[in-house]
Amino acid sequence: MKIAVIDDERPARKELIHQILSILPDSLIKEADSGAAALELLEEESFDLMFLDIDLNDMEGTTLASVVKRMLPETQIVFATAYSQYAVKAFELGVSDYILKPFELVRVRRVLEKCSRDLARAQKEKFTEEDRIPSFSANRMPICVNRTIILLDISQIVYIETCLRSCIIHTVSKDYTENQLLGEYEKRLVPYGFCRIHKSYLVNLNHIAEMFPWAGNSMAVKMQGFEQNILPVGREKVKHLRQLIGI
Repeated sequence: MKIAVIDDERPARKELIHQILSILPDSLIKEADSGAAALELLEEESFDLMFLDIDLNDMEGTTLASVVKRMLPETQIVFATAYSQYAVKAFELGVSDYILKPFELVRVRRVLEKCSRDLARAQKEKFTEEDRIPSFSANRMPICVNRTIILLDISQIVYIETCLRSCIIHTVSKDYTENQLLGEYEKRLVPYGFCRIHKSYLVNLNHIAEMFPWAGNSMAVKMQGFEQNILPVGREKVKHLRQLIGI
């Protein structure tokens, strides 16, 4: 599960992250200390669940929650607050749940279990709905470029990288720029042999040409047809990438 923890108080963030990892040790957690930092994080990737402090130093948590629901409608939102009266506000906004500070492990576990069930149910309903829709080609991905829909052969996509608020899709024959989050491509393409090696790069494993040591005891890759570009691999991604390519 991909989880974001947004809180302007570092001790509160660290304590909540510690409790989450004690319950879900395999979860991937990112953190931010302000509303602005949270928005930057959301532009780079998507999350299954977000714990959100109701009273951030630069904006109200309720305002940020409304933005998150527009940007990532499938993300579960849990308010973290020291005041129980905000529970009513949480449900008025349609967020998933709330937890009170100081955090209690039993309560955090209960919230995580509830959100996990809700995510699984939503995913099942999504797949059921998709099964009802006939697909002319499961191996092509539609993208929108200059108000034109282009159908890309997924096997021809070499890698995708972030560029400001958009992404550049590098294929074997041409590059395309689409106004889309990299996390959305990740959701669509991981089943087709793609891997998020870095917050800025999603690569097609079948097009990796080289993998070699890089700065800070990390790794980097070069892609077929783009050998002049060095793509760094995030330290936390190295083990997973090695497992995927069998080394």
